[in-house]
Amino acid sequence: MNTENTKAQMRKGILEFCILSLINHREMYVSDLIDELKKGKLDVVEGTLYPLLTRLKNGEFLSYRWEESTGGPPRKYYQITEKGKLFLSELLNTWNELTDSVNQITQKI
Repeated sequence: MNTENTKAQMRKGILEFCILSLINHREMYVSDLIDELKKGKLDVVEGTLYPLLTRLKNGEFLSYRWEESTGGPPRKYYQITEKGKLFLSELLNTWNELTDSVNQITQKI
């Protein structure tokens, strides 16, 4: 079994959950997302974030709009879609079930 691959898959799923959760509160630019993820002790670089955002957009969970920037090129701001909100709700339920199960098992040890 490839433990590193399993960790990478779990991390990717958790990052998608975190990204959708953050964007659910307000539309965000990539650097805003990186800052918020770092505050939560998730060290993520743009090279990791862009493919996840593209996949979420292609899945119709996110949309974006362009905004002109005074200090450089236009910025892409991401918003969650209705489909994204439903998916986030499913992810939250799954997360809560998983953490409840893990806590129940590990507290017996």
